[in-house]
Amino acid sequence: MRKAYKIILTPEERGYTVFIPDFESGTQGKDLADALYMARDAIGLMGITMQDMGKAIPEPGTVKYEAEAEEIETYVDVDFREYRKKQDNKKVKKTLSIPSWLNEAAENEHINFSRTLEEALINKLGLENR
Repeated sequence: MRKAYKIILTPEERGYTVFIPDFESGTQGKDLADALYMARDAIGLMGITMQDMGKAIPEPGTVKYEAEAEEIETYVDVDFREYRKKQDNKKVKKTLSIPSWLNEAAENEHINFSRTLEEALINKLGLENR
């Protein structure tokens, strides 16, 4: 479900203004890399929000826009399924077993088991904490 959307970058004194024609929306970035990142994030967020509201995500190229001389026309790709996965932080209940002595020691120290497991899995998998 990866789609590439046209974006229009306008250089500003402090970065770039970004216009996303198909979503009739915009964002900004402090430099070119940040502007591209922000455009992808804005499209992803608007797309999954539209899905949640029962609306269709616009197809790329739905809105025609011709860049002016000072504007930069480019594209960013967004995979809405992957974006949703990364943004979805709902908790999932898991049942686990540990030795009773370890349970007692952790409870005595007021350890949050869920948070400790989450941190350990993030570390073990080499992932970023969201």
